[in-house]
Amino acid sequence: MNAPARHNTGNISAVDDDTSLSGRCADGDDNIVVIGAGPAGLTAAHELAKAGRTCEVLEADHVVGGISRTVVVDGNRFDIGGHRFFTKVAVVEDRWHELLPDDLLIRERASRIYYRGKFYEYPLRPLNALANLGPTEALRCVASYGRARAAQLAPRRQPPQNLEDYVVANYGRRLYEHFFRAYTTKVWGVDPSALSADWGAQRIKGMSLWSAVWEPMRARLAGRRTRDQQVASLIEEFLYPRLGPGMMWERCAELVEAAGSKVHFESPVTRISHDHGHVSSVESTDETGAVTRYSADHVISSMPLAELVAVMEPSPPDDVLDAARQLGFRDYLLVALVVPAERVDWTDNWVYVHEPDIDAMRIQNFGAWSPEMVRKGCAVLGLEYTTSVSDPWWSAPDADLIGRASAELDRLGLVPAGDIASGHVVRMPKAYPIYDENYQRNVDTLRTWLAAHAPNVHPIGRNGMHRYNNQDHSMYTAMLTVDNVLNGADHDVWSVNVEADYHESGTGPSARTGRDAPVVPTPTHTADSPT
Repeated sequence: MNAPARHNTGNISAVDDDTSLSGRCADGDDNIVVIGAGPAGLTAAHELAKAGRTCEVLEADHVVGGISRTVVVDGNRFDIGGHRFFTKVAVVEDRWHELLPDDLLIRERASRIYYRGKFYEYPLRPLNALANLGPTEALRCVASYGRARAAQLAPRRQPPQNLEDYVVANYGRRLYEHFFRAYTTKVWGVDPSALSADWGAQRIKGMSLWSAVWEPMRARLAGRRTRDQQVASLIEEFLYPRLGPGMMWERCAELVEAAGSKVHFESPVTRISHDHGHVSSVESTDETGAVTRYSADHVISSMPLAELVAVMEPSPPDDVLDAARQLGFRDYLLVALVVPAERVDWTDNWVYVHEPDIDAMRIQNFGAWSPEMVRKGCAVLGLEYTTSVSDPWWSAPDADLIGRASAELDRLGLVPAGDIASGHVVRMPKAYPIYDENYQRNVDTLRTWLAAHAPNVHPIGRNGMHRYNNQDHSMYTAMLTVDNVLNGADHDVWSVNVEADYHESGTGPSARTGRDAPVVPTPTHTADSPT
């Protein structure tokens, strides 16, 4: 993913319309610049290559894949989180198999919730959940649920004002306090009382323990739920590259370059020049301050939408820049801990951590994703945290973060701190776009300005569009955009992950992907990390 660096006009290497870059394009073809070498950007470059066209790919980082990269340390591999490959978009799945025809494993989903020293199956069986809670607490939860449901029969009941109200009204306060408040606060940095009730109505069934307890029980009594109706976040099987998701994007980059395009690393975009409703060039600045300019008839951009607008020259008006500044992100930390394999006696791909006094939100078990991810005799556990780059937690020394994560693993009773052999920290800024009350209005402001002043700039992907796209949705936006650019198609790329045909479940206009994000309060753009 691309992040703008400070612009430096020294040491400019100009590449004009009629100079050396023409060698990368067939005679008469437009010059195309792709910003970002994550799934969206590389998919765009690959689609161009399949059509016999070349491009320049500008990547701010030193590796491809963005948040879908795979990190390799001392022979062990780990993801930035875990990345399931599952889609109902056939052309996307076709590309996965085309890129890695012999390297995609079929994995069974195995994930549980860890709470108060016990594992809860996810999706859960009611008897397992109630037995883990214990008979006394199980009865209290039943009674709490009963009171909440009875309250809904009141003739003048108030509609839920926020997510807490929604959950309590539908599942009871005790289940809410057990299984929702702590986890949601970890992920989004705000209490559920500050989140939209509408999000609960869309997302709650695929997210946490209580729905897996109550919904299956009620459904079975009513005889109405089938396996095919299961929400997309609870799919039972998925594809996974045997050496991690980075394997796919490394292969994609190889094919792109073999077709004549070039991936430029450590090349953050620092200026996009436009005039008379048309972008004409893109500039990147390397770490030495040297600037390279690329002629551009089309720009396909997966860099954060706000940063894309901020580097436009001439600058947009103040109201557009203000809208850009209001688009925020949750940043992400992964602490990967290497432990002896015999110390990990569970085989989950990942575990949700619902302990309120533990900062980690999930623990990835990378050897369970693919045995080739880890060295023989080792297990690699990845503790995941969301935070803000402005928080001391983000900038703490790696040794401190490894120590803190090791202590949390010990406190959970999963692995003693003394058995942890080594650790590695990965920081991923701008991992998850934040959706506050004004985000859609701000995105619309940027879209409107771009359409009027730079219609040959095409935002794609999660960060490029500031949308909660899954990997497959990000790839699909790139495919449709390339079709628009090369063939004059008129796909509405902004409808991907909105219309029913683009959803994993694909069950109708209200179908959701299981990866919706909540609307958070505007003041939390720089939400603090867990403490």
